[in-house]
Amino acid sequence: VLAEAIAAGRTARQILTRKAFENAIAVVMAEGGSTNAVLHLLAIAHAAEVPLTIDDFETIRGKVPVLCDLSPSGRFVTTDYHAAGGVPQVLKMLLVHGLIHGDALTITGKTIAEVLADVPEEPPGDQEVIRPWSNPMYAQGHLAILKGNLATEGGVAKITGLKSAKITGPARVFNREEDSIKAIFDGKIQAGDVVIIRYEGPKGGPGMREMLSPTSALIGAGLGGSVGLITDGRFSGATHGMVVGHVAPEAAVGGGIALVQEGDTVTIDADQRLLHMDVDDAELEKRRAAWSPPPPNYERGVLAKYARLVGSAARGAVTD
Repeated sequence: VLAEAIAAGRTARQILTRKAFENAIAVVMAEGGSTNAVLHLLAIAHAAEVPLTIDDFETIRGKVPVLCDLSPSGRFVTTDYHAAGGVPQVLKMLLVHGLIHGDALTITGKTIAEVLADVPEEPPGDQEVIRPWSNPMYAQGHLAILKGNLATEGGVAKITGLKSAKITGPARVFNREEDSIKAIFDGKIQAGDVVIIRYEGPKGGPGMREMLSPTSALIGAGLGGSVGLITDGRFSGATHGMVVGHVAPEAAVGGGIALVQEGDTVTIDADQRLLHMDVDDAELEKRRAAWSPPPPNYERGVLAKYARLVGSAARGAVTD
């Protein structure tokens, strides 16, 4: 197919249109896909010079139901999904209900609608991986963009499959991933706490380290449903629970997450899409005036260059 596309002169820029990105976001929402889709799609759109913002994810989330019962928050895995009809089945359901653009071009030279012409409008009745349209897993998408004085540019949270959509508790602040893991293993994190892991963003990491280990440690300690976690790092697709990543601006540039202090009352509210510390503006300004960036983790080489160039996660953590 790729050779045929090259022979026909079909280029990536012809395919990567605004409509294509909206389609991709809709599919991620319907599948219950990874938080990293936000980061990657923003970066790809930037490279393709297609206007796309983090707020577009929230707009599409409100329209698209979660149709798939997939791990880690669901019961089934990718091979089950494929056997049930996979991406073409979900695309057809979204197309029938007007939630994707059928005229978007694919690498085959056909439009989405043409490629899906022979796919049934509803999934097979003998499987439970892909729900019928009338009975979705959730009425709205699972990847929410949370904002507040902790994340003025936004943070990304998976908000489906949670025991509670809101947690308010004392901040437990860590400036590196390893310190948070040690505290969890040492039994120093309690139910109701909100763990803050900062200076792990695009500049601070550098490279926006994946926080799978702390979330796994919380689940292993039986705290997965009762402890919040906020980070300017990112998560694996396997992460679930009351966790918010990609917080921007990141700590390394003096974002709100850099100003949180141990014991501050912090709220994660999925329903209100809110990420807030209960600290008044005057106090935050005092803290901001007193804040200075820590020394970089790398002062020479490729990672030092990357840290100097990379931008906000809310715009895809791109370097140009």
